[in-house]
Amino acid sequence: MSMAEDFLNWALIIAFVSVALAQIMAMIRLWIGPSTGDRILALDTMVVNAIGLIVLLGIAQGMRIYFEVSLLVAMLGFVSTVAYARFVLRGDIIE
Repeated sequence: MSMAEDFLNWALIIAFVSVALAQIMAMIRLWIGPSTGDRILALDTMVVNAIGLIVLLGIAQGMRIYFEVSLLVAMLGFVSTVAYARFVLRGDIIE
């Protein structure tokens, strides 16, 4: 194993741990709140962290399909965040 591969492996391990820790902290924020706005932001943060984990998994396994999956998750996460925020603010998603 070359020095560059060793460095990449350590960087991936550190990145996985960091993003997983951020995901756990966002879950705690989702659980304890205290306001609805905090919960919406926690859900959006969890989507971003999930995208990061998917991209890291794609880098670790060397498969391009994970990058396409991350784009789909990003689009669905954006739409769901906007829909939930509209529901909280107006009580209706589609007017």
